[in-house]
Amino acid sequence: MYVCFWRRSSSWKFCQFFSLGFSHSTILDPHGKYNLKWRFDRRTITFEIEVETRGYIGFGLSPNGAMASSDIVIGGVTDGTPYLQDYFADANRKVHRDVQQNYRLQYGRENSTHTVLAFSRHLLTCDTSDKDITESTVRVIWAYHSEDVGPSGPMYHGVNRGRKSMRLLDPGSKANISSEMDFFNLQNINVPVPFKDTTYWCQIFKIQEVQKKHHIIRIEPLIQRGHENLVHHILLYQCDSTLNESELKAGHECYHPNMPDSFLTCETIVFAWAIGGEGFTYPPHVGLSIGTSIDPVYVLMEVHYDNPAFQKGVVDSSGLRLFYTPELRQYDAGVIETGVWVSLYHMLPPGMQEYISEGHCTRECLQESLGQEMPSGVRVFAVLMHAHLAGRAIRTRHFRGQEELQPLSHDEEFDFNFQEFQLLKDERLLLPGDNLITECKYTTKDRQNMTWGGLTTRDEMCLSYLLYYPRVNLARCESLPEIIGQLKFIGVKEIQVPVTTWPFMIKSPKKYSSLSFTEAMDKYRWSKNRGKSFNQMVLQLPMNVRCSKWGQDEWSIQGTIVSPPEVKSEVKPPSTMCRSASEPHSGVVLLFTMCLTYSIVQTCLSL
Repeated sequence: MYVCFWRRSSSWKFCQFFSLGFSHSTILDPHGKYNLKWRFDRRTITFEIEVETRGYIGFGLSPNGAMASSDIVIGGVTDGTPYLQDYFADANRKVHRDVQQNYRLQYGRENSTHTVLAFSRHLLTCDTSDKDITESTVRVIWAYHSEDVGPSGPMYHGVNRGRKSMRLLDPGSKANISSEMDFFNLQNINVPVPFKDTTYWCQIFKIQEVQKKHHIIRIEPLIQRGHENLVHHILLYQCDSTLNESELKAGHECYHPNMPDSFLTCETIVFAWAIGGEGFTYPPHVGLSIGTSIDPVYVLMEVHYDNPAFQKGVVDSSGLRLFYTPELRQYDAGVIETGVWVSLYHMLPPGMQEYISEGHCTRECLQESLGQEMPSGVRVFAVLMHAHLAGRAIRTRHFRGQEELQPLSHDEEFDFNFQEFQLLKDERLLLPGDNLITECKYTTKDRQNMTWGGLTTRDEMCLSYLLYYPRVNLARCESLPEIIGQLKFIGVKEIQVPVTTWPFMIKSPKKYSSLSFTEAMDKYRWSKNRGKSFNQMVLQLPMNVRCSKWGQDEWSIQGTIVSPPEVKSEVKPPSTMCRSASEPHSGVVLLFTMCLTYSIVQTCLSL
């Protein structure tokens, strides 16, 4: 920060800049004009924003990425003096000055082209006009103008605005990668991005061939320059190791009726990156193994292109860079897919403000698999929570015996367009006999028909991918509610046997006769009350257990029917206690101390 010392007797002033040190940074706009840095502790977050403008800078936190109901701060530098005001937008997008000014200016400066502002606030301010900053996804909105804020308030920013989802409280992972370390790229080459809003592009790649075992220790994005906002997320899936290499030649749109059948063999997520992410570094004692008989040979890379401006003639060559080393870490990393088994038996009624699905990684599965492979348990160090467009919130709940522990991970403001592995603050021990519940909250209020479990973005999923060590032979630990109870709810009495078609056909009653079960579910007259009753019933249905090894092998518990565990008490994600608005801010205390020490009678720091 800048602190200025002024001696009245001689009108002498000396200003010194003190760096605050920032651990996170990102570019918010597609042209590199709006740069954000931040750091945080358990109570406070501090931002530094540098923008190519000599006017005002706007920064905000939105509940949904729009202006309405947003928490906003606006500032700039006028005649060498920085200013900052705390605002909020009402439901009609009208901007008001917040009576409780919780954003604290740290410093500001300006040159002939750029303006820099630094400011801080508490994570929880106890101000209803502010948005709490938690470990969940935050939708950041930004804007700037060539003119400073005038007496009548800030002028409309026009096209100089945008939004970006990120996790401000992500603990992050340090790179510490030698410039001499080997790497290989999984990279698209001249992909023609279609003239439409959203495209998912898939291509299968072969992992780097090595003569002996190596560890991948970091994965980072390779985004073509100028395409930082076009490439929205990248997912890596492990594929069947027996694929024909002719499948490597060309990419295709994902989830398309004409996509290659080989894409369907690529199911387990190995890695995920989303816009704003800076790559992922494995902990120093863990690496992703390549080069052995059980390691990935082929991977499918899925790239989500976001083209809301419908740009034409765009060609992209983005991808991922994977750093690997022959200096092996102590442990091999593994990935376990947990949650709801992806199937049409996972269904969401239309018109629901909130619908909850639960996918169980049962104690029976973990007892058998970990009991045989690793009786001392495995340690989870990162989690990726995954749903599709109807998803609104996800929790990965952890139980040991009759006790519910704190959630492994949670995101109360889930954004389908921002998904990446969340590094846990502290590794979590997962023992034989533990069980996990992946809980997904959805909204289908704008949908007219049933939403089905499936692969397309209009279908749904409810999954948690756990990164853990040491690696064991457990690929999926999931559940699926039995279908019979769901069909009985809408009055189905009998299905046609033998089953010769999929989805299978209904025999009776007459009103559903000769309809598939999906058609029958759509024909049922759903209401909010019926949907709520259906949800409560499904959560109590017996479950089909999925407990699979790598490839096509299964643990013996797979396919058995178990009842959902009884949850006696529910543990909520930890929250930070609000601090009183009247409590002195740390920056104020610091400056007051400096004033006493140096007899400062004026500073350039506005509080």
